[in-house]
Amino acid sequence: MKRLLTAIGIGLLTSVSLFAQKSVQNHAERFEQLGTTFRSPNVYRTASGAPGHMYWQQKADHEIEVELNDDNQSIKGSQKITYHNFSPDALTYLWIQLDQNERAKDSNTPKIASSQIGQRMSMRQLESIVWHDLDLGYKINSLKDMSGNDISVTINKTMMRVDLPQPLKAGEKFEFTVDWSFNIHDRMSFIGGRPGYEFFEKDGNYLYTMAEWFPRMAVYSDFEGWQHKQFVGRGEFALAFGDYKVKITVPADHMVGSTGVLQNPEEVLSAVELDRWNLAQKTYDKPVVIRTQAEAERLEKGKAKNKKTWIFHAENVRDFAWTSSRKFIWDAMAVKQAGKDVMAMSYYGKEGNPLWEQYSTRVVAHTIESYSARTFDYPYPVAISVEASNGMEYPMICFNYGRPDADGTYSDAVKYGMISVIIHEVGHNYFPMIVNSDERQWSWMDEGLNTFMQFLAEQEWDRDYPSRRGAAHKIVSYMASEKHLLEPIMTNSENIIQFGPNAYAKPATALNILRETIMGRELFDYAFKEYANRWMFKHPTPEDFFRTMEDASGVDLDWFWRGWFYGAEPVDISLDQVNWFKLDNRTPAEKKADAKKEFDREESYVSKTYNKQDIPQTVLEANPATRDFYNSYNPFAVTPEDEKAYKDFMARLNQKEKDLLNSGLNFYEMKFSNVGGLVMPLIIQFNYVDGTSEIERIPAEIWRLNESEVTKVFAKFKEVKNIVLDPFRETADIDESNNYWPSQATPTRFELFKGAGGARGVSTGDNPMKKAQKK
Repeated sequence: MKRLLTAIGIGLLTSVSLFAQKSVQNHAERFEQLGTTFRSPNVYRTASGAPGHMYWQQKADHEIEVELNDDNQSIKGSQKITYHNFSPDALTYLWIQLDQNERAKDSNTPKIASSQIGQRMSMRQLESIVWHDLDLGYKINSLKDMSGNDISVTINKTMMRVDLPQPLKAGEKFEFTVDWSFNIHDRMSFIGGRPGYEFFEKDGNYLYTMAEWFPRMAVYSDFEGWQHKQFVGRGEFALAFGDYKVKITVPADHMVGSTGVLQNPEEVLSAVELDRWNLAQKTYDKPVVIRTQAEAERLEKGKAKNKKTWIFHAENVRDFAWTSSRKFIWDAMAVKQAGKDVMAMSYYGKEGNPLWEQYSTRVVAHTIESYSARTFDYPYPVAISVEASNGMEYPMICFNYGRPDADGTYSDAVKYGMISVIIHEVGHNYFPMIVNSDERQWSWMDEGLNTFMQFLAEQEWDRDYPSRRGAAHKIVSYMASEKHLLEPIMTNSENIIQFGPNAYAKPATALNILRETIMGRELFDYAFKEYANRWMFKHPTPEDFFRTMEDASGVDLDWFWRGWFYGAEPVDISLDQVNWFKLDNRTPAEKKADAKKEFDREESYVSKTYNKQDIPQTVLEANPATRDFYNSYNPFAVTPEDEKAYKDFMARLNQKEKDLLNSGLNFYEMKFSNVGGLVMPLIIQFNYVDGTSEIERIPAEIWRLNESEVTKVFAKFKEVKNIVLDPFRETADIDESNNYWPSQATPTRFELFKGAGGARGVSTGDNPMKKAQKK
């Protein structure tokens, strides 16, 4: 309904608002600063989010010799660790991670996992209850100083304390050796996990993904001391940087891919493979196949009795992983990065073709180029993708999934799933392999940031890329979950109910909203790149990220961090009511005429119509004595006083005021309520009667004085036909039915699907490629 504003002392007409959920207080805590929540800045970490002038971190160098036994799927190794104490503290002991013990007999992992017996149980379900009976976990054979003396150790599940013979003072280093062995587990079985082996029954061969395979130094930091939280499977890793020299002995017919640079290609590659490898290092437009599928298939048919030792060096890495199999096809190409070449490479069995040969290495190269443009130039010499029906990352190497059907066809879900996981796992080189956050404490700092970067790289790969995460509307189903199923992003990894949505999707969505809606691309991209460069090869905390994003952009984001990262409320902003007003610039005659029309309309009710027939004569009509002044008075007649008041008012107006009075402006008073609780900007689309549209963007700070409801008036020259709140679905609003004026019905859609099981990355759905080949 249109309302008129009087020209003198414009008054607002009140209306009844729709019901809306309110906070306990109108002005609660959503816009309070986070200063008291954050750690205090100090000489190690500044209030700006940058490393302080006395920042330090430890270093752990490794020299390792390891041998793989392909007959009984076991591994044994010896290593020398040089631990550098750059902290200001004297250390009386060191802590070492023994992650293989997560699968040991006394592991806490099966103990803290809930389980139940159903009417029907699969063998895999039953085995998962008793898997701790397997002979898995480390066997620490010795731990000695460089003089050969035994060092006292205490093993607590997945952590080992090394008691130093004397305190390790600031600036000193300590060298010691560890000999160890363990049985490699079948990661395709009920045990699962990141490392292990996969057995291919058809050709009788194994594919090994060796990660978390050696005792690794825990992190000692300025903000936490020792990070020795137990590894129980989900929370990943906190690791120190160091240099690695690793000798890997495997069957002579195996191909090995690894963190670092191969030091002895002439000894382990055939003459033909060496020539192809040298060619690949000068080829930038497409991958060069170094070991072909035909060559790999020939090797699959036999087992070499002799062995070869592959030697790799890696500098300034936080971890080291490798893979080995006689099944591997190997291809590679060079990628230019800031005046140097990076080798993008892939290792995969025949089961991955033709998909892997066409896409994997190209995706590795694209990921390096995309991520580097937004962070820093990729500093390492290689980046490797391994097909292992898996998805896990380590420095310079990652294990991924995506296998076609046996006939070489595949669904688009398999294709895009493979490309996405390669982007994601290669992207982890940046977060957390280089920007080295603590994954065991804050999964979102690597998974969330990396998923955001993955979304950008996917969109650069294909304009129609079916990205699963990143766009705001795709997090709605999670944020609309029952409250007891939700936790803040700032929740420890082991305590999250819906891990994927919480640690991956929600932070990625939050960053995308920051970039597109809150900060804008220019400010966001500059600040994000500043964070990456400040903390590359260092150990950042959440505060360092939050502070840097504000420091480099000049945007106060405490309300955003508080709502999206420290809270679990959803976004649901309701457009409750719209009142339409116009300035009253009518002449007295026009006002009286309009008033007469309104009076006649109000008095034209049904009883009067019938009474004209049923009441032949009223008292007033029958008896003149009942009449007085008002029976002949015309309230709708224009008086001289009316004309004079109008002329006097117009005479008092200057030209600017007269222009405003005659502008024809429409005023739309809009009332909003914050039903969900998470404050966000108001993004309003006005659709006009003439067919045009306009977007108004109101910052989230409009809620700062009343977090429950706000009223805002918009002046428009054009008449509005309808209004849409959040028209581009960019705020993750969980209920779009209250985003319209006039209100409109919105259907709730559901998807019909048929569930099916299968190995990770294997096609289980529709495969149009297969159908097309049958025609």
